[in-house]
Amino acid sequence: MKKIKLLIPAVLAYCFAPQLAAQTIVVPDTLNGWERTWAANINGAQASYDNWSEGGVNTLSGAASTIFTTYYREGRFSYGFRVNLRYGQAKVEDEGVRKTDDLISIRNRFTYDLAEGSKVATYGTIQFRTQFAEGFDYGAGPLGEDVLISKFMAPGYLTEGIGLEYNASPKLQFSAGLALKQTFVTDTTLSTNYGVDAGEKFRSEGGFETGISFQDQVMENIKFSSSLETFTNLLESFDRTDVIWSNELTGQINNFINASFQFEIRYDDDFSSEIQVKQVLSAGLTVNLY
Repeated sequence: MKKIKLLIPAVLAYCFAPQLAAQTIVVPDTLNGWERTWAANINGAQASYDNWSEGGVNTLSGAASTIFTTYYREGRFSYGFRVNLRYGQAKVEDEGVRKTDDLISIRNRFTYDLAEGSKVATYGTIQFRTQFAEGFDYGAGPLGEDVLISKFMAPGYLTEGIGLEYNASPKLQFSAGLALKQTFVTDTTLSTNYGVDAGEKFRSEGGFETGISFQDQVMENIKFSSSLETFTNLLESFDRTDVIWSNELTGQINNFINASFQFEIRYDDDFSSEIQVKQVLSAGLTVNLY
């Protein structure tokens, strides 16, 4: 059952909001005091065909997302907070309404430089992640019915970590440390999908985490960002390490419109022994609210 269907009609790609990147919160060295940003993105696509010689499928899709980030720095101490929300749906002819994107992500990160001007700092993180609505493996049932595989707080992840980070440059950061990870599955019919014992709703793990973050203005109006995050349960074999590798290339067309290409790889042996892949080409309207 633990196989993710990756074949989605190409037109659905345009309903995704370009907000995947910047998984790691990086507080600028030049900051003194507070700084806040808040952006909202909305986009959609519609296609309709009637007696069209090349054929086609009628579709209507849309998505919305928002990212709120606040930074603080005073002396050797810094703090970053980010909320990332995404949700999208598509209506495909003869297929009904299907979810195309869904994320609730909240991140807190504290750092303290070991010395004035030092590139090495201690860090502490508290992170939470879940989704808004039910998710299905479409047509995966024995009679071709849709199979429920996730929903709000099934799963939900809460992770706390402490360790050291190395700021090689304003563009490149490394981190490593100890972490605790809690997995919540409020629907016990889904418990075993996410490494929780059958009939149980909660699992706690202790382990080791690492992170690499890179961001750069590769060309005028074009930004690239990449982050690699891992979590290894100290009581399990190394080959069961959780991995999230997120990449995004964003082009700013004007003050409101941008386009992006996203590529994400995940590996979570609790859910699937296969690599999960997501790639999205999108364009949308972005408004800076703050």
